[in-house]
Amino acid sequence: MSTDPAIRESIERAAKPIGRVWPLHSFVTANPLAGFEDDPFPDAVRKGADRFGGDGYPSPEMFEAAWENGQIDTAVLTDTLAEHGCQADPEATLERMSAAESETPATDAETPTDRVDAVVTKWLAAFVDEGQATWSMPNREEGFYAAFRAAAQYDDQLPDPSAVAELPEDPIDALHRLLGEVPPGEWEELFESHLTALPGWTGYIKQRAADGGEWQSTYPITLAGYLAARLAVTDAFGAPLTPPAESDDGDDGDDAVAIAEAWLSAWEATYRAELVDAVAAESAMRETDDGRPDAQFVFCIDTRSEVIRRHIEATGEYETHGYAGFFGVPMRYEGYDDDVAVDACPPIVDAQHRIADRPSTDEDAKRRAHDRHHHSVGTGKKVLKALKSNAATAFSFVESVGAGYGAALAARTLLPGRVSDALTAADDAPAEREFCEPTVDYNPDAVGELREGLTHEEQVEYAETAFDLMGWEQFARVVVFAGHASETANNPYDASLDCGACAGNPGGPSARVLAAICNDAAVKADLRERGFDVPEDTVFVAAEHNTTTDDVTLYDEHVPESHAADLDQLEADLDTAQSRATAERTGADGDSVRETERRAADWAETRPEWGLAGNAGFVIGPRELTEGLDLDGRSFLHSYDWATDAEGDALEAIMTGPMVVTQWINTQYYFSTVDPAVYGSGSKVTQNPVGNVGVYQGNGGDLLTGLPLQSVHAADDEPYHQPLRLSTVIHAPVDRVTDILTEADQLAQLLDNGWLSLTVVDPEQDHRAFHYDGDLEWAPVDEQPPVTATPETPAVADD
Repeated sequence: MSTDPAIRESIERAAKPIGRVWPLHSFVTANPLAGFEDDPFPDAVRKGADRFGGDGYPSPEMFEAAWENGQIDTAVLTDTLAEHGCQADPEATLERMSAAESETPATDAETPTDRVDAVVTKWLAAFVDEGQATWSMPNREEGFYAAFRAAAQYDDQLPDPSAVAELPEDPIDALHRLLGEVPPGEWEELFESHLTALPGWTGYIKQRAADGGEWQSTYPITLAGYLAARLAVTDAFGAPLTPPAESDDGDDGDDAVAIAEAWLSAWEATYRAELVDAVAAESAMRETDDGRPDAQFVFCIDTRSEVIRRHIEATGEYETHGYAGFFGVPMRYEGYDDDVAVDACPPIVDAQHRIADRPSTDEDAKRRAHDRHHHSVGTGKKVLKALKSNAATAFSFVESVGAGYGAALAARTLLPGRVSDALTAADDAPAEREFCEPTVDYNPDAVGELREGLTHEEQVEYAETAFDLMGWEQFARVVVFAGHASETANNPYDASLDCGACAGNPGGPSARVLAAICNDAAVKADLRERGFDVPEDTVFVAAEHNTTTDDVTLYDEHVPESHAADLDQLEADLDTAQSRATAERTGADGDSVRETERRAADWAETRPEWGLAGNAGFVIGPRELTEGLDLDGRSFLHSYDWATDAEGDALEAIMTGPMVVTQWINTQYYFSTVDPAVYGSGSKVTQNPVGNVGVYQGNGGDLLTGLPLQSVHAADDEPYHQPLRLSTVIHAPVDRVTDILTEADQLAQLLDNGWLSLTVVDPEQDHRAFHYDGDLEWAPVDEQPPVTATPETPAVADD
């Protein structure tokens, strides 16, 4: 019997515990323990410790600080400890957790496995490079294993480089030879030990192989090829081929996990109680306002939108709504100046349409001005890169321009705000949106992997779905779809600050596509036939929210003159909202907008903004439930009206889509906070970008997968993000939610296993709250112990 299928199946099973890792340029937040989501959270934490060496719970010091700050209610904590089988007082349990923390003795001695990792990661980094290296690894088009086999035979770090050249050409054949006498029943365990040795690289290879794309199709890499190379290097160094026996922590380890789970649950219950109580109170007092607003905004559900939404609503008769930031259009987008297209939709959604920005024939003058400016800038950058990297010109280049170059570096470091002003003033070329239109209409003659544009029926369906999910029944004169993007300098994690629903890309293009769809007269006519009474005077406008500066830029190039006064007032009010929002976020004295602009331009700024740090809640319901609440930028907000969703289809889409994605975001922030070294990516100060796909700590090793220390900590020993699992609150009949969970097995399993919590405020049962208790059972919240403490955010200046 052929061993090929057996080896491939063993590799596939062995790779399951490792979550997928996206490259930094399209950073996608993901649970580092996604491979263990089938297990209860405490069991997954134990497995993560065994496989990766990571801590899965906050430290005793972190728990103690939260308790002392009033973020953990003492009565709830005492009861929760008792529920977990611990009758000791909180102080004693902190001592027991501290005592159970065992540190592995530090050693500077290099092991054969360390040498294996160093050689393998060197060749991985050379192979996966996406345009950063001046000299590329040869033979990459033949795949990683073939390129490694051709190049590593000249690697003087290997004891016997010639042995690599003697390996079989096929990686499966090589694995069969390298496995030797290892019985097939032990292959999976062996492969898992090697794949989990460098989980960052393994996760990246999994993602790249699964998603395909231009780089993978041109330079393919597979887990089988990686394992063949790794086992060959392992054999060369005489490192252990089979994994060492696992150690047993015994009852002390289990006891520490139970105590930590109790502390974490109490912390979450304290936060959740205030959120649920507020939503339930607003539900009971909710009144419907039939007046037509001056404008309506649709922002991403991102926690950063919560702050700017509050301040926009305070400036006038405006409504704001929350919707996933790709605006429901699963597209692959190509900008006018872009070399490659990007999938601007969540990872759980496959791109269905190819949308490109195409120049309008009546805007040729703007297009030519844009092209002239960007051609000259691009040419200058290419010349500069060539001069710096060419050995024959590097020294003369430094001698001739060194002083001026040094002055520019000093200015960017010491006067980032003024440099930003100068660059903004110099770049007066027309923006793409001023002369381009997205290719919304379907083009049957276009050739490509995806269809170009959308049919009329698809356009109507995407618009209908958006309004259905948000429960809209009226429309203002101006409706703004506001995508979001960040602004930062010299930051390898810049994509992590852009729109997660757009796969780490700016959300402006998605907003432009939905606005173009909704402005189409034929689409409006069909929407009216389907029950959405869109007035003749309603104009849809795209916008982009800069989450670093809270500037909201309206893409108003095609708004009719009849609405000019509306937009003038809107822009003035957006300026006011920006000033108030930045003052709240930064706590800066004086000009808070100017301070955020400085941070965005300062290439030495390690935290230009906090991103989604602080996220802890997700409210699914009408905006009226949270409109009067200051949620401190900690809650995702998705608009939903149960009264307009008779069949529950809209709620099902929200729960199985955005609710799952927010759990991914939440767990990445959680684990990056509790163990920045293993599940995060350590300090930015010592990071080293590699290949335009990730970062190392130092000059080699594993590809780090999580958020940097500066994204979740105010200081090394002072976390800013409160590591809590997501608390979701849904405003809907509890029976409707139960019906959805009955069909959504994976979501129900996440809840049953404790990866997030769910509370329903039922408007049909006197606005009472019910907490999900597992196995499709609910517990009335008013039967739970009262919570008196008020959760507080650490007193740290934002951004």
